[in-house]
Amino acid sequence: MIALKSGWMDEELEIFSDSVRKFFEREAVPHNERWSKAGIIDRSFWNKAGDAGLLCVTIPEEYGGAGGGFRHEAVITQQEQWTHFSGWGNGVHSGICAPYILGYGTEEQKKRWLPKMATGELVCAIAMTEPGTGSDLQAVRTTAKRDGNSLVINGQKTFITNGQHADLIIVVCKTGDAAGGAKNISLVMVEADSPGFRRGRNLDKVGLHAADTSELFFDDVRVPADYVLGGDEGRGFYQLMQQLPRERLIIAVGAVAGMEAAIDVTVDYVKQRKAFGKALLDFQNTQFVLADCKAEAVVARTFLDEYITRLGRGELTPEEGAIAKLWTCETQCRVVDKCLQLFGGYGYMMEYPIGRMYADARVQRIYGGTSEIMRLLIARAL
Repeated sequence: MIALKSGWMDEELEIFSDSVRKFFEREAVPHNERWSKAGIIDRSFWNKAGDAGLLCVTIPEEYGGAGGGFRHEAVITQQEQWTHFSGWGNGVHSGICAPYILGYGTEEQKKRWLPKMATGELVCAIAMTEPGTGSDLQAVRTTAKRDGNSLVINGQKTFITNGQHADLIIVVCKTGDAAGGAKNISLVMVEADSPGFRRGRNLDKVGLHAADTSELFFDDVRVPADYVLGGDEGRGFYQLMQQLPRERLIIAVGAVAGMEAAIDVTVDYVKQRKAFGKALLDFQNTQFVLADCKAEAVVARTFLDEYITRLGRGELTPEEGAIAKLWTCETQCRVVDKCLQLFGGYGYMMEYPIGRMYADARVQRIYGGTSEIMRLLIARAL
């Protein structure tokens, strides 16, 4: 592995990283091809990951988690890339949903859901995107209207990671005046066994084929009024904005580890593949291309590590989160494309890891906020 050792890694994290790698190699990698063809990872894998302590690692032990920090989450994300384990939605479940509940949930909400998320008994999703609304969350049309001691939810969501497996969904809704803006956005918890909730298609995607990414429908779904995350309506937009820098840094971690993994498999390939009587690595063009890729990966790793350190000190700003996602994801796609080219025709075959990496990387510039939205956010701070 060509990855530069990160300054935030210590002996405990190295041991943890090694255990994560062994778990993925034993429990995930042998099933990768089958899961990709099925379009979904076995539900039992979530329970195995919970037993191994890989779910909700940043959640305190009193709520069933491992009591770790963002660095532990980063280790898991890196190992997914380095072992070529594609399509697991833990980044959403543990890296996004669990911190929302921990950070904003009432004590009752934390105790109700977090311990079951940590064991894998519950898989969580967050439903933001709608067919007509992506990054503009103030424009969501899904509503949660008060009816006595209940909220009645109506609407549709799409592109939802963990959509088929999810037992619990954090739904971005309009509460109060449906025509209002940010002040009327709330995050409402919906349990999947609620009458009126149904799943749509498991969507057929360009990459991340093992990920269950789905449409979700809410037809007069009735939930208790105290299922609003945190208990108070109208706080959802604030909650979303506060968590976005962290969420985007998770995506950046995957991007950097993804380019490192791509370079790693490409170096192995060009050492073995011959053309005109010599290894591809002996050609100056191959050397120069890989030298550029390695340089970009090292710069990306160094840049990312600084932002991980800043996040740990509570200093990472929304602008910096946007910069991290924009630059690392754009760089990942560029590096993986260069690596695929060195495979020639074999790079276009999905049986080779580089082809899957190429397809998987493309969505990095879209989810979590498109590159265009990241540029707008950065420009506002100029």
